Amino acid sequence: MGYLRNKGNRELLKAILRLSVFLLMSLVAWHLGCFFAAHVPQNAISLAALQEIGKKPVLRAPAPKRQKCDHWSPCPPGNFAYRILSGGGKGKRAKICFEDEQLVSEWNDEVGSGINIAIVNYKTGKLRATNFFEMWTGDHSQQMMDFIRRAPPGSLILMATHDDGSSRLKNEAKILVEELGSKEIKNIKFRSSWVFLAAKGFKLPDNIEKEKINHSDKKRNRYNGWPAEIQIEGCIPRNLI
Repeated sequence: MGYLRNKGNRELLKAILRLSVFLLMSLVAWHLGCFFAAHVPQNAISLAALQEIGKKPVLRAPAPKRQKCDHWSPCPPGNFAYRILSGGGKGKRAKICFEDEQLVSEWNDEVGSGINIAIVNYKTGKLRATNFFEMWTGDHSQQMMDFIRRAPPGSLILMATHDDGSSRLKNEAKILVEELGSKEIKNIKFRSSWVFLAAKGFKLPDNIEKEKINHSDKKRNRYNGWPAEIQIEGCIPRNLI
């Protein structure tokens, strides 16, 4: 009988202990609930956030960093970035970008029909001058030649057409541009899209883009009487002179 009483007492003590632990845990949970209710904003934890708990994290590639002149990849250290884009149709003006600066674009006044030119100081990478020379209604070949000749040695000359750059372009002007290294200036036709990069007083590397041309063709023109725009881009080493 004594053994049974002792066993019963032990079971009772265990039951009382379990009940005490349960009550203590309930009390702690109640206090934690009151604390979070008082200190955590109501919108801090949403149902959607709770549903995300336990899900595998989704790895996302970082957004690509924008490069100078909208290149796909950056130029190596010690290089200038350039991009020359001809005009397209009536509304898309020529664009000349150098070291991420828009030297010629539809947002400045130094752009127009004909041949657009930007002259850059190669040593500093800074703009010397820009201008455009209309070749349809007037003869501006002489002004264009004077503009190019005034560029001092150590200059980069970046050129792009918009609309027509050929109708009143004199042969003397073509010879001058050819002397700068152009292989297409004598092939330019009515409304040809043409872009060209030249160096005055020094030589550019053979492996960079310097010139492209796209002739008007009624069967393939993108803008009715105008061919598609054309562009060149690349990187110019800074140690050429």
